[in-house]
Amino acid sequence: MMDSNSISEINENLYITKNPSSQRSISSVQSIQTNSSTELGGPKPLRYGSVGPDSIRLSTSYRDINEEEARLVYVNDPHRTNSNFQFAGNSIKTSKYSILTFLPRNLFEQFRRIAYLYFLVIAILNQLPQLAVFGREASILPLAFVLLVTAVKDLYEDYRRHRSDKIENNRLSMVLSSESNNFQTKKWKHIRVGDIIKVSENESLPCDMVLLSTSDPTGVAYIQTTNLDGESNLKTRYAKQETQIRNLENGDIGIIVIKCEKPNRNIYGFQANMDFEGKRVSLGPSNIVLRGCELRNTKWAIGVAVYTGKETKAMLNNSGAPSKRSRLETRMNREIIYLSIFLVTLCTVVCISHGVWLRKHEDELDLMQFYRKKDYSKSEVENYEYYGLGMEIFFVFLMSVIVFQVMIPISLYISMELVRVGQAYFMIQDDRMFDEATNSRFQCRALNINEDLGQIKYVFSDKTGTLTENKMEFQCASIGGVDYDNGKASSEDGGIEYSLVQVDGVILRPKMSVKVDIELLNLSKRKDTDEGKHVRDFFLALATCNTIVPLTIECSDPAVKLIEYQGESPDEQALVYAAASYGFMLIERTSGHIVVDIQGERQRFNVLGMHEFDSDRKRMSVILGFPDNTVKLYVKGADTSMLDVINNSSNTNNNIIKPTQAHLHSYSSKGLRTLVIASRELTLSEFEHWQSSYESANNALMGRSNLLRKIAVNIENNLGLLGASGIEDKLQEGVPEAIESLRTAGIKVWVLTGDKQETAVSIGYSSKLLTNEMTRIVINNNSKDSCKKSLEDALGVCKKVKNGVSGAVNSQLALIIDGSSLVYVLDTELEEQLFELASKCDVVLCCRVAPLQKAGIVALMKKRTDDMTLAIGDGANDVSMIQKADVGIGISGQEGRQAVMASDFAMGQFRFLVPLLLVHGHWNYQRMSYMILYNFYRNAVFVLILFWYVLFTGFTLTTAITDWSSMLYSIIYTSLPTIVVGILDKDLSRATLLKHPQLYGAGQRNESYNGKLFWVTIIDTLWQSIAVFFVPLVAYWASNVDGSSLGDLWTIAVVVLVNVHLAMDLFRWYWITHAAIWGSIIATFVCVMVIDALPFLPGYWAFFHVADTKLFWVCLLGITIGALIPHFVVKIFVQYYKPNDIQIAREAEKFQDSRVSRQMQIEMYPIS
Repeated sequence: MMDSNSISEINENLYITKNPSSQRSISSVQSIQTNSSTELGGPKPLRYGSVGPDSIRLSTSYRDINEEEARLVYVNDPHRTNSNFQFAGNSIKTSKYSILTFLPRNLFEQFRRIAYLYFLVIAILNQLPQLAVFGREASILPLAFVLLVTAVKDLYEDYRRHRSDKIENNRLSMVLSSESNNFQTKKWKHIRVGDIIKVSENESLPCDMVLLSTSDPTGVAYIQTTNLDGESNLKTRYAKQETQIRNLENGDIGIIVIKCEKPNRNIYGFQANMDFEGKRVSLGPSNIVLRGCELRNTKWAIGVAVYTGKETKAMLNNSGAPSKRSRLETRMNREIIYLSIFLVTLCTVVCISHGVWLRKHEDELDLMQFYRKKDYSKSEVENYEYYGLGMEIFFVFLMSVIVFQVMIPISLYISMELVRVGQAYFMIQDDRMFDEATNSRFQCRALNINEDLGQIKYVFSDKTGTLTENKMEFQCASIGGVDYDNGKASSEDGGIEYSLVQVDGVILRPKMSVKVDIELLNLSKRKDTDEGKHVRDFFLALATCNTIVPLTIECSDPAVKLIEYQGESPDEQALVYAAASYGFMLIERTSGHIVVDIQGERQRFNVLGMHEFDSDRKRMSVILGFPDNTVKLYVKGADTSMLDVINNSSNTNNNIIKPTQAHLHSYSSKGLRTLVIASRELTLSEFEHWQSSYESANNALMGRSNLLRKIAVNIENNLGLLGASGIEDKLQEGVPEAIESLRTAGIKVWVLTGDKQETAVSIGYSSKLLTNEMTRIVINNNSKDSCKKSLEDALGVCKKVKNGVSGAVNSQLALIIDGSSLVYVLDTELEEQLFELASKCDVVLCCRVAPLQKAGIVALMKKRTDDMTLAIGDGANDVSMIQKADVGIGISGQEGRQAVMASDFAMGQFRFLVPLLLVHGHWNYQRMSYMILYNFYRNAVFVLILFWYVLFTGFTLTTAITDWSSMLYSIIYTSLPTIVVGILDKDLSRATLLKHPQLYGAGQRNESYNGKLFWVTIIDTLWQSIAVFFVPLVAYWASNVDGSSLGDLWTIAVVVLVNVHLAMDLFRWYWITHAAIWGSIIATFVCVMVIDALPFLPGYWAFFHVADTKLFWVCLLGITIGALIPHFVVKIFVQYYKPNDIQIAREAEKFQDSRVSRQMQIEMYPIS
């Protein structure tokens, strides 16, 4: 028991710095630091398995700072601050270019693509007189067109960034003038480190500031961080009382020096000390407010700028999603290498043949027409553009490269970009992926991996907020060893009389009502019984041991106001609403006290200290000073950490522990989230010892975080067990059906969660991830040797089950493993065994895992298999997993937007994964695969026509096709149809793809793009090029038609051929498809006529001569039919005699024959 003088002295001298953080905040710290550590440089490679849950060892702000790392900020003296240190100004720049740097930098970035360098070299070679095959202007056109389109796009995007920067930098704030001691208006870009800034309610913060004073007498300020991390709940930040009591508005500053850490990306951490009139005061995350946040429910706040401009935490985190490259594009490079080898082979054949031809006709070269080795126009006879046999062969090789350059399709790259933009548009506009609850559409944040969505084999999913709604609802409680389940006797109105509080004539009631247990409610009214005191202590712990901020909001009845509890943790919100429903209503919270209305009696508790949640302790605690001068410690946390600090020597605890453990197991089995609540009354000596230790640790510059953690561990022991809570986190709509569809599609779904095993297993069953027919393999170990034995035993069981030894033939397997076991498996030689076991299991459920362990599991599969991986999550603790996977998807849920900001795609619900993968993913993969092969075919057939012509012209690289037609072939003649088809074509309808998820396996098996299809395409190309070239050659062999006329025929023939070829392969016709295909053919005719109508170009009027004969049109028709007959025959043969799943489904869809539909299901590939 403590006397009133002691309590008063404590309250006057002790101002504990609080950081209202939650488990998710700490996780957020970890995830952000995990991803930024590589960029910041220096850290060792991550060890996924050796890091405990939500580890903070990578957090910059939790490291000790020393003299070299620290920065000094002289408050209200920016000149002195910035004269000693060159700090960044507050002007921000998100744009990439300036007027002077745009051209060189943009060109540099574009030419990082090897293909662009290839075509640049080709264009340069063509400028040399000895190698000039095409017109110099024409040779530059394709590359210039691609560079121009990309540059215009980049210029527009950067213009928007410039405009946004200008608006941001010219915003206004009130800054204290050191000369007049008055606040004056200043633009944001002119603010410097050391300036004192005043921010009014609803204004944005211009930089990262340490709070000095607020309009609240206790120094509290409410901050909304939506613009920073997407979380809409208000956060509490505090000004130190040493500066709060100063009249800062009138310039009463004094000499204040802040020593803080260097700028870093950790938005949830801050470490500094403030020297003030000979005293040193520690500063933490609760004392800093960050740029981009908004001041809410606080009239004004005054702070000093410590980080400005590009050094603010918001700007340091403004890096966007990581760049990823699609699997299809990576495999495409292999085929481009093959085409390059083919190109070199053609050039080698030409140059060697040319050398043989020169040697054979060596004596005829002097006067040979069109060659003329000797120049007789001058008195002295000399060689005329002849450099000897060796150089001639070399020049011909280079000229061959120039002529055959389109073998490498430069237009393919820009076509792929345009197709991806179109595909993204239709994904975004898909109303079936529109989330009405959040009013948000699907987001496509990475345009370069759309087709990867059609090849996913593994889905790694978070549980809370991803499979579940993350909207917590209090369901039951175990208090004093008694289970109070709301299902037994509950009422929504039973606690109404105690959840109504009258303040200044206005009735306050909680915004959300919770069902109450009538028995428990009646028991809570009995103040004089031991059971009643125990229950009241339990609910008082729920109402006070948290970081919730109570806010009053208006409602339709002016005599009634609602209390809304805002906090960073949905669990805490649910517990506080539950306490309010039982009559323990949190009304007011400041930095120094809490006001709770206890069933009509208002009580004020002094907050004497708080230890926030951290990943090592897995609990939080608060020390309260009661009105009767007693001091109590309330603690809540995970059962794994709480049961170890319960006082087992107490008979009361011994009678409670076993029943409570049984209740915890029961709650977890129902899928409820559990927390254990405990308390202890502190003696005066215990509290004074804690107080002195805390002050010493809190003011330490080195090792502060470790010291505070040790102090928390020392005080949080010998606790009296109050009870446990059960909170329900309901499954999202459509999750069981979505998981079933994904598994039917051959996609393995793994769930990686930080929850208890029982909770995760229960959710697994309710979501249909686990079934009763599955054989469950559970690995829970605390040593490396036991893990090794468990893995070996599990592999033996797996082998027996798969071989039918256990009696369950082809039984499905489910692996359940916890984070403690993964500590000894990941990054060790046991990884290989885990991979072998997990690969044989149909479902893997990992519980109690840390964020880094989630990333480690994804890395485990990526390193050892070529299968595509997808990670989906909603919280900051999922960021490392999302960025590690081939495809990362963020859920825009209750935990902010950290996952969304780090993802490649974002959506509102897990169930949207089904249409995204099975429909859009399938379409995107099929379209892009065909487009790549078609581009290879389209360009190769054109090059082979040029090659055949070279064989009949003495290997001199003369071309019958005009220079402009050669250049326009890939730009105008044939480019638009393939883009339109790549965006719009659909091999199967949405309904069919959703009805038969097995069809998704076509992408997993690479059926639309593989080496076999590539070589079949090349063979088909070879035949078609022969038909296009030799049909006109034979037809006009004895005629007087010149080369230019034949060149026009070949040009039009190849354009008609490739477009009709495309039309034959189409699945869906739209008006824009007709316009693109037939319009391209018409455009080719027009362009050829325009080119031949210009008298200064070669081949003047050639087209009009040759097109005037019937033979021209007969050849055109014969070429098209003859070239496409093999393609048509093979296509029909495959569809009718060796059809795949897609072709069977298309026939069933086409004819809607139930018999065919049944046959389709039988003939589908088995899911591996």
